[in-house]
Amino acid sequence: MISLRGRRSSPSGEKRLHWHHIMKAILGFENGVAVVGNGFGAENPACGELVFATPYTGYVEALTDASYKGQILLFTYPLIGNYGTDVDQCQSAGIKAEGFVIRELCDYPAKNGALDDFLKQYGIPGIWDVDTRMITIMIRDEGAMRASLVRSRSGSETDMKKAVGLARRSPHIESLDLVSDVTCANAYRIPGEGKRLVLMDFGVKTNTLRNLKRRQIDLIVVPADTPAKHIADLEPDVILLSNGPGDPAQAKNGIHVVQELAGQLPIFGICLGHQLIAMALGGETYKLKFGHRGANQPVLDLRSNVVYITAQNHGYAVRYDEQDGTAITQINANDGTVEAIENRYLHIMSVQYHPEASPGPHDLEKPFFDHITEVASRKV
Repeated sequence: MISLRGRRSSPSGEKRLHWHHIMKAILGFENGVAVVGNGFGAENPACGELVFATPYTGYVEALTDASYKGQILLFTYPLIGNYGTDVDQCQSAGIKAEGFVIRELCDYPAKNGALDDFLKQYGIPGIWDVDTRMITIMIRDEGAMRASLVRSRSGSETDMKKAVGLARRSPHIESLDLVSDVTCANAYRIPGEGKRLVLMDFGVKTNTLRNLKRRQIDLIVVPADTPAKHIADLEPDVILLSNGPGDPAQAKNGIHVVQELAGQLPIFGICLGHQLIAMALGGETYKLKFGHRGANQPVLDLRSNVVYITAQNHGYAVRYDEQDGTAITQINANDGTVEAIENRYLHIMSVQYHPEASPGPHDLEKPFFDHITEVASRKV
């Protein structure tokens, strides 16, 4: 086992987390590495696939993004918590990430509540005062891996070994049906004066709902396991498959819905929804080494040759050979992975990135949601 102890920052002035009350925390990895830092948030242990995200802001949005279910989230930006925790920024009902890893905790935010209290409210543990740069480099080199986050009074070698063992015993994310944990329990409606859209909720973000509401869409949100016939019976003008967590192969009903309704109704998808649509049309998905997570992913539009900056959060990518009228329309400018596909004959379009942009760039927010509104208004 390799042990790495975090470097403690020198406290300046009064701290809300009194230094003599801080309990150690340990981050253990399946590869045998253990990192000791300071604990904050809830004291219960957590397990999950550790992934890193690169935005400077948006920790509230990220923590509450259902796509992080089953994962321990590390923010690469060093100072976190400085602007508090505004509940209006939440992207779901509570924190969905399993744990939080940061370099430096600001416990006196400029406004709103403290990050420590926010994590405690939802029973989520955190660790700070660790070398997040080292951990990020390790994940980039070895890939996303299982990890555990536990409290320890002393950060002893024995506790570090226990943390590593806990990580190694935790399930692989591809074996988990995480969508069932985050989808809505029952269908609900957000009424609007415009056309009707049925949204399959695989872990939808609040800002997607806000974007549709602003466009006066008559919105019906249904659970992820809703059969195609029930969706068709709602008489939608368009269907949207939302983002969500985990391996897309676990969300089989979404694939079935697309296969049954393709050509009958226009269908759109975001992130996990994009992957499900691609699989339904004959493509496949594969796990990326460490995924795309952040607010600065460049996307090249193959038709206009314009590069857009996007917000992304996914660990799987689409592999697709153009066929039957379906074209790859956008790719990632960094690694060439598929970012968007479209079939104009079937009126299907999906994107890998998050056009709802909360937080992040707004390059493609208006074009994507305006296109949904336009297609819904046509007599297809």
